Amino acid sequence: MFDVEAVRKDFPILERRLADGQPLVYLDSANTSQKPRSVIETLTEHYELHNANVARAVHQLGEESTAAFEGARDKIAAFVRAPSRDEIVFTKNISEALNLVANVLAWAEPPYRVGPGDEVVITEMEHHSNIVPWQLLTQRTGATLRWFGVTDEGRLDLSTVDELINERTRVVALTHVSNMLGTINPVAEIARRAHEVGALVVLDAAQAVPQLPYDVTATGADLIGFTGHKMVGPTGIGVLWGRRSVLEALPPFLGGGEMIEDVRMERSTYAPIPHKFEAGTPPIAQAIGLGAAVDYLTSLGMDNVAAHERQITAYALERLQAVEGLRVLGPATVEDRGGAVSFTLSGLHPHDIGQVLDARGIAVRGGHHCTKPLHRRFGVPASTRASAYLYSTPAEIDALAEGLEQVKRFFGVG
Repeated sequence: MFDVEAVRKDFPILERRLADGQPLVYLDSANTSQKPRSVIETLTEHYELHNANVARAVHQLGEESTAAFEGARDKIAAFVRAPSRDEIVFTKNISEALNLVANVLAWAEPPYRVGPGDEVVITEMEHHSNIVPWQLLTQRTGATLRWFGVTDEGRLDLSTVDELINERTRVVALTHVSNMLGTINPVAEIARRAHEVGALVVLDAAQAVPQLPYDVTATGADLIGFTGHKMVGPTGIGVLWGRRSVLEALPPFLGGGEMIEDVRMERSTYAPIPHKFEAGTPPIAQAIGLGAAVDYLTSLGMDNVAAHERQITAYALERLQAVEGLRVLGPATVEDRGGAVSFTLSGLHPHDIGQVLDARGIAVRGGHHCTKPLHRRFGVPASTRASAYLYSTPAEIDALAEGLEQVKRFFGVG
């Protein structure tokens, strides 16, 4: 287990004082994580000393930038135990990664093409980024969209798995860890069923890769997206991992520079993976910054990160459930659970809760968290979400619990 107080010293923003001298209590890491000094310095150094486009220049700056960019790809491949660095595709975020997959499946060659009579299966638990692209795909192709429901405890209802995933299923797309409920889904079990009928499995791992030791092949998935800004990396950088055989078979998503092998007026041929999917100038500094973030997480040890996440989440569940009038949405215990804890409080609007907490320096998320169907499932329009991470302390959870008691007093609720 790492020393959380020592870790906190790596994050300059955690030293901030907010209005009225309140210390920052940052509990919105499921939205975006804070950045350690090493990542910030890596970005600064790149722009100050090495800034140039990649792959195109033969001068020294271009060679340095390219080496750092491709070196980041190596680091990320190792971090998620990808069999090959060529299976790592850089995108600007996970939304782009998921949209890439959903779009190219509309014009892919069989057996990956989705068309009339086919079915795509998602879940009621998904972030909008893993719902809307599949809605668009099925609407454009004549395929049918189906989904798993969610139990009252916040788990996927797998009682209909053999009916939902059938011989018509072409894609099963689901989140590994819910950004609202915190639920960790049995993705390998679902992937086994999907592969029995020849379906592709696509995972949203935006909340999983930052929190868990990750092995892409162990998930059983064929394509996995995650994003840098939730794993102490920069914004503007995401990753799509795909099995080599799948990526090689899929057509490109965007056309432009660097994704080509040859261009003639009649037709073009395409570069090998991963560059086939990386048209134009990529997010160079962001990718290099994500490489630094991976270095930082690796230095801590992801087993240690996961252990701390479980410990702080267990404490948060204990403290929050002791607040009268508070209802946790999702699993009430830490087993098979990530760090996001969403809740309602005495009928108060989450924005009101968030504003009162913010006056005490406590940053939480209020709203639907891009999971409107899931909120409807639990009969609420929105919720408040507190999400700890590797730099969060029990004292910050105590501050949240005490802040919620002040919220109740402020609004005169019991």
